[in-house]
Amino acid sequence: MPRRGFIALPPTRTDVAVAKACARVANPPLERTLGVLTWLADEKVVLAGIGAFWIYARLAQSDRTVSRGADQMLCATVLAGMLPHLFKYLVDRKRPDRTVVHGSRRGIPRSGDAWDSFPSGHALHLGAIAGTAARLVPPPGRHLVWPMATVLAGTRIMLLAHYLSDVVAGLAFGALLDKAVGGLLGIARPAHRDR
Repeated sequence: MPRRGFIALPPTRTDVAVAKACARVANPPLERTLGVLTWLADEKVVLAGIGAFWIYARLAQSDRTVSRGADQMLCATVLAGMLPHLFKYLVDRKRPDRTVVHGSRRGIPRSGDAWDSFPSGHALHLGAIAGTAARLVPPPGRHLVWPMATVLAGTRIMLLAHYLSDVVAGLAFGALLDKAVGGLLGIARPAHRDR
């Protein structure tokens, strides 16, 4: 029975199949390692990191592109901290660690509120900064930003904190938020990138 949301969102067949596959390969050392990695995308850690970058960009950088990018990332990160709470208030989806795991947990942790699966807040935060970060990173590393963000967000699937669609939605919502913030701040994306 849904907890409080206006929308009950059941997982897809693919979501359940992926979650069951993750549960089968789970073991305590893997789950501990993933737990450390997923911490890097935690709301407080991301906000602290982006806040430190914003201070650096404002105090030590003379490059306007970097300072405007820092503004965009900070605004997107703050909004990304609010957006998952709104979605989780409106949408009920039980976490896979409560629906797929029965019996021995084999190191799989219990994640947050049982009904707060959609969307992944970790993924939303990563999506909200990845686009701007990819523009600011020197050209050799630009192509690694989104794959790294996706892998980091994927730890939430392996920990059974979220379904695949929760993570995909979080990344997509974050990317849209980044674009919207850039538009509101009047930060135009370059027409072409250095390759």
